[in-house]
Amino acid sequence: MLKASVLITIGLLCAGTALAEEEGIRLLESGTDINSTESLQRGARNFMNYCSGCHSLKYLRYNRLAADLKIPESELGNLIFTPAKPFDEINTAMPADATDWFGKRPPDLTLMGRERGTNYIYSYLHGFYQDKTRPWGVNNLYLSGTAMPHVLGTLQGLQKPVYKNEKDPHGSAKMVLVGVEAMTPGAMKPEEYDQFIRDIANFLDYAAEPVKAKRESMGIFVVLLLLVFFVFAYLLKKEYWKDVH
Repeated sequence: MLKASVLITIGLLCAGTALAEEEGIRLLESGTDINSTESLQRGARNFMNYCSGCHSLKYLRYNRLAADLKIPESELGNLIFTPAKPFDEINTAMPADATDWFGKRPPDLTLMGRERGTNYIYSYLHGFYQDKTRPWGVNNLYLSGTAMPHVLGTLQGLQKPVYKNEKDPHGSAKMVLVGVEAMTPGAMKPEEYDQFIRDIANFLDYAAEPVKAKRESMGIFVVLLLLVFFVFAYLLKKEYWKDVH
């Protein structure tokens, strides 16, 4: 069962990467650190202020988040924008007619960190560009036809698409989308925006598996324990077989 679970998780991550790179656009490196409590706290703040209006984290509770990220429950109210209590799941206040706004209901993001990985989340939040043919006036480099508006546009600024003239397998020339470049500056400097969305990606990595940091640290301990056990087992084997020729 454990092996099957690991294989499924790896498959989902690979699928997410393949989806984002199917057009030949490589994902950006997020550089997240699941052990950075400060980054996770900032990511929780950023997510709740800019993302929770549309997206839920229904498999995570507010009080669990507060305990893991060392946020005093007296300050937890600053992250709750619904009538929810600290022991409730993190649900969005999005009304039932949200489907009419976006064409479909914005997805729950609790497991997004495991399904797509932090590189995809970080790249996606970097990849919005102006596209007047889309309902919200933007498209995304890593998810063409996205229904999501660029809610962080005032922070990042506007970007425009960059095309390159390439030949298809039949030798015909066509314009291919290869990247984006800045048009107008946002409220944040580029390095500030990088850190802002890196913290969101890090937080969603935590939300997908709150015990991840502990699991990884325990994994190192277990490997070291097995190495020590191996040494003793090897010495014991030599002792038993020293008189055998």
